[in-house]
Amino acid sequence: MPDGDAALRDAARKLETSFLAEMLKSAGLGETRDTFGGGAGEEQFASFLRQAQAEEMAKAGGIGLSEALFHALKERHDG
Repeated sequence: MPDGDAALRDAARKLETSFLAEMLKSAGLGETRDTFGGGAGEEQFASFLRQAQAEEMAKAGGIGLSEALFHALKERHDG
């Protein structure tokens, strides 16, 4: 795979990771509980948890968004 393809694939994976992190946030992952919550510290680090989980999801194949983005970016770059 040429270096350009690796850079495009990396960019596509980062976009999918950001998308998945937002989806996890919308789904309520990392929200503080009303009882026995972690307080302000939990709220501060919830975004890191979502980002890490989104990165792992994307590495494992994600939802296929990065592959579609890669092909679109490659077509535009080559075309």
